[in-house]
Amino acid sequence: EVLKNLNKFYKRKEIQRLGTENGLDARLFHQAFISFRKYIMESSSVSADLHIILNDICCGAGKCHVDDLFPFFLRHAKQIFPMLDCMDDLRKISDLRLPPNWYPEARAIQRKIIFHAGPTNSGKTYHAIQRFLSAKSGIYCGPLKLLAHEIFQKSNAANVPCDLVTGEERVYANEDARQASHIACTIEMCSTNTPYEVAVIDEIQMIRDPARGWAWTRALLGLSAEEIHVCGEAAAIDLVTELMYTTGEEVEVRNYERLTPLTVLDYALESLDNLRPGDCIVCFSKNDIYSVSRQVEARGLECAVIYGSLPPGTKLEQAKKFNDPDDPCKILVATDAIGMGLNLCIKRIIFNSIVKPTINEKGEKEIDLITTSQALQIAGRAGRYGSSFKQGEVTTMHRDDLAQLKEILSEPVRPVKAAGLHPTAEQIEMFAYHLPDATLSNLIDIFVSLSQVDGLYFVCNIDDFKFLADMIQHIPLNLRSRYVFCTAPLNRKEPFVCTTLLKFARQFSRNEPLTFDWLCRHTKWPLAPPKNIKELVHLEAVHDVFDLYLWLSYRFMDMFPDAALVRSIQKKLDDIIQIGVCNITKLIRASQSSAAPGASEVVPEDFPLSRTKRDSRVFSDHRGVKSPEPLSVALEVPGERRARSLKAYRSSVRQEDLKSHGRGSLANRLLREGLLTQEMLRQLESEWQDQHRSGRYGLASKRDDQSSSKETGKKKK
Repeated sequence: EVLKNLNKFYKRKEIQRLGTENGLDARLFHQAFISFRKYIMESSSVSADLHIILNDICCGAGKCHVDDLFPFFLRHAKQIFPMLDCMDDLRKISDLRLPPNWYPEARAIQRKIIFHAGPTNSGKTYHAIQRFLSAKSGIYCGPLKLLAHEIFQKSNAANVPCDLVTGEERVYANEDARQASHIACTIEMCSTNTPYEVAVIDEIQMIRDPARGWAWTRALLGLSAEEIHVCGEAAAIDLVTELMYTTGEEVEVRNYERLTPLTVLDYALESLDNLRPGDCIVCFSKNDIYSVSRQVEARGLECAVIYGSLPPGTKLEQAKKFNDPDDPCKILVATDAIGMGLNLCIKRIIFNSIVKPTINEKGEKEIDLITTSQALQIAGRAGRYGSSFKQGEVTTMHRDDLAQLKEILSEPVRPVKAAGLHPTAEQIEMFAYHLPDATLSNLIDIFVSLSQVDGLYFVCNIDDFKFLADMIQHIPLNLRSRYVFCTAPLNRKEPFVCTTLLKFARQFSRNEPLTFDWLCRHTKWPLAPPKNIKELVHLEAVHDVFDLYLWLSYRFMDMFPDAALVRSIQKKLDDIIQIGVCNITKLIRASQSSAAPGASEVVPEDFPLSRTKRDSRVFSDHRGVKSPEPLSVALEVPGERRARSLKAYRSSVRQEDLKSHGRGSLANRLLREGLLTQEMLRQLESEWQDQHRSGRYGLASKRDDQSSSKETGKKKK
């Protein structure tokens, strides 16, 4: 009887409306009710006044009604959601509807906004940089350390003293460490308090990035410069214009055309035997990089390799090797990391695949066709102005992908609709003042749930922040230090780096400095050149650990005192990794030969382990490419997919490849745990393909049997 009345209470519209008025949205109202119901039904005793009300309601005594439970429900809700008592204050703190007002220095001046819009290789950034160099003072804000470093070098070579500022490094142009009038920095590191004559914001379309978009928003709204030169895709013009309308500033648009022609070929490569000097094969996973590079070198061709997790120094060395006309290396195998930050002499871009794993705005992994923006960014690297190739070409590895690539490239780039925002340390501190017992992860959750943004903005994905907050929650740190540790730039899929951050935080909490000797012991420095892929991946993780130390050293100098020593061994590690990358084919062979039957794979779990149908054709004999089996072992979906339209293709790719991706990960995990051998996996794959071809699916048959029996039953009735 009590349960029946409680459920009646929950369903009443008046009660839900009262809950909303008291700060309980639909989600919180539901959670509070579940807790309230559990408290009443499972407690050995409840308060006397609540007991009397429940008794009267159940017995129908007097004028009692289920609505009389609301004061008790609200009291319980405030116990489990303490923020309900200070909801008005919290809503004001998390009100993100007027970001321009956060930057009073920028609002105090009338800025001139100039948008340099154009495709890759159109000279848009060049013109903005020329204005930067001619100014009395300036700041360049780029998305990558490589880009900031390039502007730093160009500026000083042009006799314009320029400092370099990244999260891990400060390099002064002046010997006495005085700040120069010009600064080249990664965009997260730009100062909104320092006045400049000219500011350059590169790759403005990244303002929509689910993880980093907030940094572009902050720079665009907050830089205190007389002229703001914005460079990027034309797709961002409307959003930038609207954002500047809210600040009372006009936008001047300068459009640029590509400086060299780019041709989409009418034929696919189809075989690596057809490679020519100046070719770049673009892959979207490390496994593809390893497999393709091995196949290239098996044909007696030397190739350079570039992918995202390589240290910047190694990327530059590989680019230098590929660009050198006297070097025998004439082929490049790379991920989309070449899309920004590297000047490469590429004649022809060859897409090994046109599907790519991505992270959506909710932080979920998806496998989908590359976007028009991504395709143009990568294809545009061919035929760079000023290189030895006066014309660029683009094609695919597989014939069936070529029509889809042409369709993708011919589509207009989707307009950038919204700019990213991220809660600041000050906002979280104000939340903590009102909710002293909440964890940092909970504070972030509450902030995001209460935050209000208008249509021009969105709150960036904070899953990485929350992951680190939960990981170090048990370590006693003050809130500001905890916040800084949680904003550290690391890949949470690298266990060694995450473990190191945990050790850093633990020792930091004990007020024990993290010394050079401690770091050397932890990383087992000095390290030898890698003998296989697994060791190369570990060296990359160690490089990331050194980056993490340097990043923290600029925020807690006393606790991370040996930045200079760490930077010196990081340069040595760069050279060691470079040796490994140069011998990557030997490392792949060593990895495969050392894996005994039934042993675990050498490729880390976070690599994309399954192949799409189109990717798998790289290794198929019927395409004329005789190649060794790829490192990853995944259950592939057999047969050919024929999509009639781009929309239908996108849908089918997403559904099928998500399934195959999951199978690859499971296969790898079972192999690692010794529950499955390579022979068993091959047998399973063969059986699965046989079933697929014959149309016999166990599950489908079972469902068919069940449905037919139901139909029979209906007929009998």
